[in-house]
Amino acid sequence: MTTGEAQAAVQPGPPTIGALFLGFLGLGLTGFGGVLPLARTMIVERRQWLTAEEFTDLLGLCQFLPGGNIINLSVAIGLKFHGARGALASIIGLIAFPSAIVVGLGVVYDQVRADPHVQHMFAGLAAAAAGLLVSMAIKIALPLRNRPEAIVVAVLCFMAIAVLRLPLLPTMLTLAPLSIAATWAMRLRASDLGRPRR
Repeated sequence: MTTGEAQAAVQPGPPTIGALFLGFLGLGLTGFGGVLPLARTMIVERRQWLTAEEFTDLLGLCQFLPGGNIINLSVAIGLKFHGARGALASIIGLIAFPSAIVVGLGVVYDQVRADPHVQHMFAGLAAAAAGLLVSMAIKIALPLRNRPEAIVVAVLCFMAIAVLRLPLLPTMLTLAPLSIAATWAMRLRASDLGRPRR
């Protein structure tokens, strides 16, 4: 067995409470203003706490729930591995430094907000954040490429919200049951096809 094969065979174990705290602490510090794309990289690729499919499914649930999706995601991952203590460690790690930074920046921004250089800087930051979101959307969509029912629901959701400008809540309340029913039907069909004929 080569070194590469040995490394591929080793699956990382579940994260400790300390690892959850430190992982989300680092995420909160490095992902200021655009944390979701970095969250996927940290959770799926670097730390391998979840597979790409698990991340996409969990993020879908977290986006449906009220509140910020990264907050919901940190709580869900903490709960998955260590219950309430894991959820608390994850969310405290995620929000500790960003909260302190926001308060500090708010004080500074109040002093310089009329400066045109500052206004141009924020316009550039907005463009960079938009690019990160597009990149993340592509990475999240990739695990769905073999699930036609998920692709149909994703396209319908995009059309309803981005093109038709329908409100989010009625769109989600309509498409979530449709998505569940379609996934259930596809899995039933797949299990029926796998059964031997009598």
